[in-house]
Amino acid sequence: MHAEEDAMNAQEDAMKKMNKIANGVTDHRPRGARPRTRKAASGRVVVLGGGYAGMMAALRLAPHARVTLVDPDDRLTERVRLHEVAAGRPEVAHSRAELLRGTGVEHLAARATALDPDARVVHTDRGRTLRYDRLVYALGSHTDPRGAGQRSFTAETATALHRRLLTGPGALAVVGGGLTGIEMAAELAEAHPEWQVRLLTGGELGPGLSASGRTHVRTVLDRLHVRVTEGRRVTDADDLDADAVVWTAALRATGDLARDAGLDTDPATGRIRVDAALRSVSHPDVYVAGDAAEARSPRAGTLRMACATALPTGAHAARGIIAELRGTAPRPLTFAYFVQCVSLGRHDGLIQSVRADDTPRETVLTGRPAALVKEQVVRSTRRFLTLTARHPAAIRLIPNVS
Repeated sequence: MHAEEDAMNAQEDAMKKMNKIANGVTDHRPRGARPRTRKAASGRVVVLGGGYAGMMAALRLAPHARVTLVDPDDRLTERVRLHEVAAGRPEVAHSRAELLRGTGVEHLAARATALDPDARVVHTDRGRTLRYDRLVYALGSHTDPRGAGQRSFTAETATALHRRLLTGPGALAVVGGGLTGIEMAAELAEAHPEWQVRLLTGGELGPGLSASGRTHVRTVLDRLHVRVTEGRRVTDADDLDADAVVWTAALRATGDLARDAGLDTDPATGRIRVDAALRSVSHPDVYVAGDAAEARSPRAGTLRMACATALPTGAHAARGIIAELRGTAPRPLTFAYFVQCVSLGRHDGLIQSVRADDTPRETVLTGRPAALVKEQVVRSTRRFLTLTARHPAAIRLIPNVS
């Protein structure tokens, strides 16, 4: 059996086990799990950001420390579904209180306004000052819209984009030929066939895909009447003759808070420079997880910003803090890619097998089967968080988490 098939089968087995536990099909705990009991807290940990990485870090730390999660939103939004929101999906957010119930994690509905890593203090817009022994910086990333005005949108403004599409028809331009742009263009073209959808990219469409994967994407986009323009670099919405422009190509880490606090960051991406254990290279009391971290692993190289890296890095940051609280050294991050999952509307998709360093293999799964796999992968993200809250040992089921 090929290596990529082994990886896919292992991932499928883990998802089946996780789904059984999460859905209450079996009362058996994962191997090595014990009944959850509240341990005496041995340190103060503040987690900034309640996305995939921040939630995973907070949940794993909960039995070992006094954890405060700082995020202004009382709901966890499934960011990987924002293109569905733009197309009209009614709800992709879940109660944070429900996810955290019984864990001991305190959720502070506030925004961090200043960080003093020397004094180990976080200031918030609610006037509360938080002291910590360790900090997890997991503020994620955002899309930088190139051009202001009522016709410029990003995935983060998906609800406003949906409202705009309802006032159509018109011409819609999606800027960016990566996976986010492909998903957005396909979803919107399928949901709003009255709009003329165009996808523009400065390079090649789907640069991380194999030839067979890229061919399938082109076929689907052509069937959905999406006009693809390659080699066209767009710098501003005013450069395009379109009624609405969706930016998907300018993803940047939310690192201004860290930069202003004196943490070592990459000026080009905003990501915080970290060591092998995900500690800030300038302030090792600060762990960084998710898109905010300029993380690397020996097999994968520099990790890209993605949900696929958020959960493992969130869990690993927590693991490093737990080790330090116990007086041992944190281990380096081990990470390898398995597949890339792309939705192409509600009825088609692409599962692209990749090597450990995220370079594509020729093996792909397409069509309706790929759409079903993609949907299960997306659902598993929230289920992993729910399962981790109930059964901490179940974290071993998450790919790339040891």
